[in-house]
This record gives sequence, structure tokens and C-alpha cells, in this order.
Amino acid sequence: MNDSIDRAFEELKGNPALPRHVAIIMDGNGRWARKRHLPRLAGHRAGTESVRAAIRASAKLGLSTLSLYTFSLENWRRPRVEVEGLMRFLREVLHSEYLELRENNIRLRAIGRLGMLPRETRQALDETIDKLSGNTGMVLNLCLSYGGRAEIVDAARSLAGAVRDGNLPLEDVDDKTFRRYLYDPELSDPDLLVRTSGEMRISNFFLWQLAYTEIVVTDTLWPDFREEHLIGAIREYLSRERRFGGLKEGSDDDIG
Repeated sequence: MNDSIDRAFEELKGNPALPRHVAIIMDGNGRWARKRHLPRLAGHRAGTESVRAAIRASAKLGLSTLSLYTFSLENWRRPRVEVEGLMRFLREVLHSEYLELRENNIRLRAIGRLGMLPRETRQALDETIDKLSGNTGMVLNLCLSYGGRAEIVDAARSLAGAVRDGNLPLEDVDDKTFRRYLYDPELSDPDLLVRTSGEMRISNFFLWQLAYTEIVVTDTLWPDFREEHLIGAIREYLSRERRFGGLKEGSDDDIG
């Protein structure tokens, strides 16, 4: 890590305006590999260092939560060899990164339709979550077999069942009640969403949670993403004024 990055950490660390929860759509692995005439899985493997850099930087800054869009529901439609390679790669990463996560006091969580994961992958995930459960630092939240619409549908089904069974009065249903039926109701809404590779869309990610999230898009492909890119996104976030639908005095904006 160079001196300028070290200075940036010192400048930002402890700033009360820092985002508590940062979410990242890690996009561009395939394009990174294609530019180098490599198979797509080579791009996913190259992105490991970017994951490591994002986790280290987030923990060093003292963020509460880092959510990584790791594998979407739509990703199951990819060629079988790629999906199997990604599941195998996820198991390898959980094993290889466990010690560093433990040493950095990081807790691990995962959300999504986890029952769709292969047995070996789900077992490795559950074991790693359990072994890190005693930590007290930043939460690393992996979104696996995840889709924002699916999360809302699953929450609606569970809520409807509670109403049907008489455990929840219909008149008590509001947005706070609905939140209790999301995959992880204790997970705060992201303050900042970072998307790599320049694509201007949220790709079915955190549809409920992103209502007032600040979004920063970088052209950097995910395997090239490092600490300085996260610092740049956070600086951009700090330059904005969050109004959550309210009005700044003297503002003519209709939507906050």
C-alpha cells in the first residue's frame, strides 16, 4: 500500500459521515478475461484480490457492513461448467480466506436462496459462518443465489402466511413490519452502492434496501478494483448531501 493510500485512510478513518454499510456489484470479470483472451473463470479468479482489497479497506476504515453481490439467481442460467467452477471456487476462497477473516475480527453472513447451493458449497459456507460467529467486527455479507425480486416475493409469502395463521394482524402490516420478513432483517440499508465496469443498472440487487442509497459507478473492471477505487467512491459519497426525500432549505428539487 503506497503513502497516498495510507494518508487517505488516515484522513477518512473516524469520519462520522462515513457510510456504515457499503454494497458492491462486482462486475466485469468476464470482460477482463476476454480482453486477455482467457476463459471467464480466469476473470473470477483474478477478482479474488479485489475482494481481499475491498474487505481489508472496509475493515480498516471501520465500516459496519460490506455486502458483496457474489452470485445472482440469474447466474444459475450460465453454462454448467462455469457455474460448477464458480461453486468450486467459492469453496476454495472460503477455505483460503478464513484465517485472515478471523484475524481481522470479521463476521460472515450470507443471504439469498441458499438452499439452491450445492451441498458441499453450502456446508463450507455454514462452517465458515459458524467459525467466525464469535467475532465482533465488520460484517461481510455475501449475497449468494440472490435476487432482489425473489427476496421481496419470499418475504411476501412469509408475511402472508403469518397473517393467514393469525400471528400477524393485517392492519399491523407496514414497511417496518415487512422488513422483518426479509432475508436478514437486522441488515441495515446500504448507504453506498458501488458498481464496477461502468454499467448503469442495479441488476436486481437489494431492490427493497436501495430506496435512498447513494450510487457510484466506476468504469474499472472488478479484477482491477483496489483500495484506491473504494476510497474514491467513498469520497464521492461524502461530497453528496443525503436528504432521504426531504428538502434542503432553498432547494427547488421535487424529489430528494
